[in-house]
Formats: sequence, C-alpha cells, structure tokens
Amino acid sequence: MNLPGANHGTESMKQCRRNRIRLWSVAGLSHALSLFLAFAVMAEGLDYAVDPSTGYALSGHDPLSYFIDGRPRSGDASIEYRWDGAVWVFVNEGNRDAFASDPDVYAPQFSGCDPHALSEGYATIGNPAIFAIIDRRLYLFHSEVNRFLFLSNPSLLLEEARTRARSLDCRTG
Repeated sequence: MNLPGANHGTESMKQCRRNRIRLWSVAGLSHALSLFLAFAVMAEGLDYAVDPSTGYALSGHDPLSYFIDGRPRSGDASIEYRWDGAVWVFVNEGNRDAFASDPDVYAPQFSGCDPHALSEGYATIGNPAIFAIIDRRLYLFHSEVNRFLFLSNPSLLLEEARTRARSLDCRTG
C-alpha cells in the first residue's frame, strides 16, 4: 500500500539530523560567545586580585605584610589608600605610608596575574593566599601547582611571563 507521505519517515530523520546540527551549532556559538564575554569581564577584574564583594585589592590583605610578616594579613578598612584604580587596605598607617611612597615595590607584579599562567600564554588572576617573593617582588599564583611549577625555574618562566604579559593585559613587573 502506497500511503501519502510514505517517505515522510526518511525525510523526517534527515530533517531531524539537520535540525540537530543547527541546534548544536547555535548552542556552540552561544557557548563560545558567553565564554568570550566572561573572559572579557574577568580580564577587567584581573588587576591586583580585587575582591568583588569588598572592592579591596589583594582581597583586603596588606601588601606590606607579605614582605614584613612573610604571609598575608588582613588590612583595616579604616586605613586605606587608592592607587592605580584599586583600594588597598593596611594593618597600620606606617605600612600605608610606605606603600604610598613606592607602590610599585609592594604591589603584586603583573598586576596580580599568575606568572606561570602568563609563561604558558594565558592570563588568570592570582590568589592572594598563594604567593612567592622573588628578587624582592611579590607574585601571586592561581594554584599551588602553578606556584610549584614556576619556582622550578623562575628565571626562564619570568622571562616568558614578561614577554607575554602585555599582550594579555597584565602589566609587566
């Protein structure tokens, strides 16, 4: 028996495949666009590991505490200094005044971007709790693994990071 639309099942399957391909293509483009926008927004927030809830650089840690105490210490919100588009808080006024006199010495290098990630060719924000001081400069790392890998050959990787930093919107340090 030859029913009208007997090929309908075959044509429907072909159309279904085409629709599925179109759907996945649109979904893939949508996902790629959302990732691009997320990275663009994230890149704006890379500077100095600014905490989104407080707005403080280094997530509210005193930058001098890394050098003085060998660890990050939370700053006092009543002792702040604005520099390079960020609000920095300090444990005491002496630390604030020292920072104000030469912020480039105490601020994290590469504006807080992870130097190991930079050496690999991408930018990611460093975690203020994972750091190293190399040649009297502060570096933040995204993870303990990145810190470990970076410290295995800091001279070479620092040179790679410097080479790639500008193109990735992380100022060189």
